[in-house]
Amino acid sequence: MITKLTHTNIFVLDQDRALDFYVNKLGFKVHTDAAMGPDKRWLTVCSPDQPDLEIILMPIDEGMHFKEGVAKQLKELVKNGTFGFGVLECNDLLATYEELKSKGVVFKKPPTKEFYSYEALFVDDSGNWFSLCEKKKE
Repeated sequence: MITKLTHTNIFVLDQDRALDFYVNKLGFKVHTDAAMGPDKRWLTVCSPDQPDLEIILMPIDEGMHFKEGVAKQLKELVKNGTFGFGVLECNDLLATYEELKSKGVVFKKPPTKEFYSYEALFVDDSGNWFSLCEKKKE
């Protein structure tokens, strides 16, 4: 029986830029940064409050994962915001929104009360977009 998800990936256009974004703007921590051969790197980050879920900052390169031409197509999808998506949770949406905005995070939608949550939408440095939701009070 499967017990939990330990890793998931976000396709990024540049690992160094993504590392800067996820660590210095979003406040994630580097979990693993290891060389994987010439010009290859296994780079994962995690939320300080959820260290057992690693997010792989996966570069889009032709070769091992992508055939010729596929990497170019995927890069365009990511750049255009049509591929990557995730939902992140915080305790205080307004405070987190202001903090991230002050660090240069680009929001596509300000904090808004929706039927499902209190939410804001932002994009990372590659074009992936995220729903930032306030944790429901219990």
